[in-house]
Amino acid sequence: MKFIGKLLIYVLTAFWVVVIVLYFLLQTRWGAERVSNWISENSGYHVAFDAMDHRFSSPSHILLENVTFGRDGQPATLVAKTVDIGLSSRQLTDPQHVDTILLKDGTLNISSQTAPLPFRADRLELHDMAFNSPGSEWNLSAQRVDGGVIPWNPEAGRVLGSKAQIQLSAGSLTLNDVPATNVLIEGSIDKEQVTLSNIGADVARGALTGVARRNADGSWIVDSLRLNDIRLQSDKVLAEFFSPLTSIPSLQIGRLEVTDARLQGPDWAVTDLDLSLRNLTFSKDDWQTQEGKLSMNASEFIYGSLHLFDPILNAEFSPQGIALRQFTTRWEGGMIRTSGHWLRSGKALVLDDTAIAGLEYTLPTNWKQLWMKPLPGWLNSLTLKKFNASRNLVIDVDPTFPWQLTALDSYGTNLGLVQDHQWGVWSGNATFNAAVGTFNRVDVRRPSLALTANSSTINISELSGYTERGLLEATASVSQVPQRQTQISLNGRGVPVNILQPWGWPALPISGDGNIQLTASGTVQADTPLKPTVNGQLHALNAEKQQVEQTMTGGVVSTVSAVVPAVAPTSPQP
Repeated sequence: MKFIGKLLIYVLTAFWVVVIVLYFLLQTRWGAERVSNWISENSGYHVAFDAMDHRFSSPSHILLENVTFGRDGQPATLVAKTVDIGLSSRQLTDPQHVDTILLKDGTLNISSQTAPLPFRADRLELHDMAFNSPGSEWNLSAQRVDGGVIPWNPEAGRVLGSKAQIQLSAGSLTLNDVPATNVLIEGSIDKEQVTLSNIGADVARGALTGVARRNADGSWIVDSLRLNDIRLQSDKVLAEFFSPLTSIPSLQIGRLEVTDARLQGPDWAVTDLDLSLRNLTFSKDDWQTQEGKLSMNASEFIYGSLHLFDPILNAEFSPQGIALRQFTTRWEGGMIRTSGHWLRSGKALVLDDTAIAGLEYTLPTNWKQLWMKPLPGWLNSLTLKKFNASRNLVIDVDPTFPWQLTALDSYGTNLGLVQDHQWGVWSGNATFNAAVGTFNRVDVRRPSLALTANSSTINISELSGYTERGLLEATASVSQVPQRQTQISLNGRGVPVNILQPWGWPALPISGDGNIQLTASGTVQADTPLKPTVNGQLHALNAEKQQVEQTMTGGVVSTVSAVVPAVAPTSPQP
């Protein structure tokens, strides 16, 4: 019995000697290399670390130094200067589930090829780590990351697991090409649903705070989001800038506040923007709400050739449409003010009261093409219930027929300017008066026009103006059918008989001042020359009683009849 007892003592002593020797060997570079090679050769992972350290002051912790971990043949998933593993009694039944894992001074790379990590922890802690996820749904790169994940149960494609509480901070972060600094994120993960209970960051020299949630279907619910002093420059045009709104199933905004923001892109910019948006959901190219509100003002807004100063917009949203409570802005040296509503059914915009004053506007060179271009799907019709314009200057620099109206005043009621996505004058009545007008270098004083439009015809009951000498008066009608058949009847009294030459009628064989009468008709169509469609008759009589009658057919004068008054006979000499 004594021999057996001594043998057991020797065996136990030898066992503990081996354990102690292994304990110290494992903490050497040689031991670390052997353990790394053994794991790499007997698994689908590549593992390497320089040393393993254990201290009796923290007996449940093992420290690995200069660790590299990843799937065989793939870039490393984890590179860390120190990995601190906290053990517990759980390792007796579940060796791969530890108490804590602390990663220090390294990089964590996550992609679709990332190895599913073979261990779990009640808590994962990060200290001064970098985090990268190129090629994923969220293209993320973060530096100086601190924080924790509780619990940490990583899965394939889900490095943070499918259910966990998270609290992370980052010195700098770039998400989908948007950089940020001093980032704080608190929230939770529940399978495909991500709840961000607190978001804070310095973005584009400003500050961002918010609360948001991502649902399993990829839609977002933003309970609150506040942006202060943002200074953002983008390389995207405005449509591309807002394209993320159409790339997700839906975006529900509870409250969005923007204060003193400056945003700029290739063909757009907005400065000193203040915006408040409540209770609005964007879904693809549409929106929904039960009771939404939008208030916005800025110092400047630029979109292409459109340049607005001090725009102010207040609107309310409902399932039926938009109530435009106020829109005012300074544009092209003048002021625009309007209010009204947009109806979802029928895509109809009705402006109750529109005023334009002090405008100094030069029409774009392609304004005729823009006039004929179909409007977007959301604008099927536009009606001005009441329209006023005063002291405006409008210029067209088209070299083939330039014109200008100075001190233009106008008044209209129930003007229908859009029908079936097409510009026009489809209904209502309007009057226009100017102090001076110039039409292809012919000056006209006090030009005025009065019209009434319905579904079939635009009737111009008054068209008049004073030339340098004499008065021009006319009436006209334009059909609303696609051929746009136009008829005009013009009378001139005491005017130059060749006054119509700069406007397209050939020169007359007589000159001087006199009276003219013109009746003409033609077809005014886009992309179709007007002159070949014009038929008309002209009668002119000058002060010397010389008169001429001309007939135009297809834009060509085919008949010329000139009458010269006979010389009075002389009396015979006595």
